[in-house]
Amino acid sequence: MLEKHREASPKKVACAVITVSDTGDEHTDESGKLMKKMLQDEGHRIVEYRIVPDQVEDIQSIVTSVLDDSSVEAVLINGGTGIAKRDVTIESLDLLFDKAIPGFGELFRMLSYQYDIGSASMLSRAVAGISGGRVIFATPGSSGAVKLAMEKLILPELGHTVMELAKDSER
Repeated sequence: MLEKHREASPKKVACAVITVSDTGDEHTDESGKLMKKMLQDEGHRIVEYRIVPDQVEDIQSIVTSVLDDSSVEAVLINGGTGIAKRDVTIESLDLLFDKAIPGFGELFRMLSYQYDIGSASMLSRAVAGISGGRVIFATPGSSGAVKLAMEKLILPELGHTVMELAKDSER
C-alpha cells in the first residue's frame, strides 16, 4: 500500500530552503547549499532560498513570507535547532505550526544517534510540522545532519507528504 502511495506521489516538489544563521552568507552556507543540491538532484525545484538571523521575529517573518507564496509546497530549514540560548528556530516554528509531525524529530534523533553523533543527538530539537497546508522540516545546521535528514527522511517522503496535504485542498 505504501509503495502505491509513493508511486502516485509528485516527483517534483516546489521547495523553499531557509538557513538560520547569525554569521553565514550565501558563500559560507554549506548546509543550505547541500540541501538545495540534494533537492535538485532528485528533481525538486527551489522556489526560494533565504538566510535569516537566529531571531524569532526574523524567522517567523521569512517563513510566513515564504508560506504566502502559493507555489511553495514545502519549506526546509536548517540551523538554530540546538539548545543554546541563541537557538530559537523551534520556538519560532511552534507558533506557526497548525499540526506537529513528531515522528520526524524522533526518527532524526534515532538515526543521528546511530549514524552520526551518538549520544549528542539528544541535544537536537529537529522538528517538522504543517503550517497553512504546507510541510516544514527543520534540521540542525551541520552538513552531516542535513545529509542524514535529507537521505533517510525528507527525500524519501517529501512527495508523499505533499500528496497527503493536497488531499485537504481537494475537499
